[in-house]
Amino acid sequence: MDEVRALRAGARDRTRASTYVMLALLGALFVWSYQGSEIDLGLLFSADGGGAIADYVKRLFPPDFSPKVVAEAVVGAWETLAISLVGTVLSAVIALSLAFFGARNLVYSGLLYEMEPRRRFGLLRRVPYLAAKAVLNFLRTIPEMLWALIFVFLVGLGPFPGVLALGVHTGGVLGKLFAEVLEDVDLQPIESLQSTGAGKVQILFYGILPQVLPQFISYTLYRWEVNIRVAAVLGFVGAGGLGQRIHIALSLFLEQQLLTLLIALYILVTAVDYLSAYLRRRAV
Repeated sequence: MDEVRALRAGARDRTRASTYVMLALLGALFVWSYQGSEIDLGLLFSADGGGAIADYVKRLFPPDFSPKVVAEAVVGAWETLAISLVGTVLSAVIALSLAFFGARNLVYSGLLYEMEPRRRFGLLRRVPYLAAKAVLNFLRTIPEMLWALIFVFLVGLGPFPGVLALGVHTGGVLGKLFAEVLEDVDLQPIESLQSTGAGKVQILFYGILPQVLPQFISYTLYRWEVNIRVAAVLGFVGAGGLGQRIHIALSLFLEQQLLTLLIALYILVTAVDYLSAYLRRRAV
């Protein structure tokens, strides 16, 4: 009994020591990051900094609600909504086309693979998996802004490069999430279908998709919420929408028009958040 207590005490001491070491490393990393970021809170909250902020906020009011500016805000909001929606649908298509190859339990390991009567070309079966993972990593490694710049050079200014940028980057993100969901499916329905002699296509449609589809929809709707914000930022590089109009207002020092555009963006983002949350509750 004493030996067991001693072992437990030793394990607790080692765990506590490793926790302290990890906290110390994180603290050192934070200090290094703080210094490397050249943060100067004194400059931000100084009298000059605060005065400049207050002066700029004053210039924003009152917002310009003239018919021309309101019409531009409405058109920009619709463009931003369209960019985010079509881009999200495109990303879901890209993700679905790669996620099934990026899930190892559907390609070269797991129950579907282990219960095959003969397993041949095991090494070659890893190639689609590795290729899909590499493509998904590449798509989400490049940020949306850089993708938008690339597509602006390829197809020109306007909403189209914004749609492509959102679709490609978000496709990589959703593809990774979809593949992880596929790898965590419950095996019992699959085993039941296999015991009845069902093939892989039947198992996919009746054993796997019913499990993962609600999460697929939930993840896609959540990314739509994110994309509505990103779509506004992409306008700064010429990808259309409210962001492009906000960039013009900032460049021409049209502060009152800027506030009107920001109000339109806030209303749009809030509406999409509520709609997405409602649809996610219905889907799950």
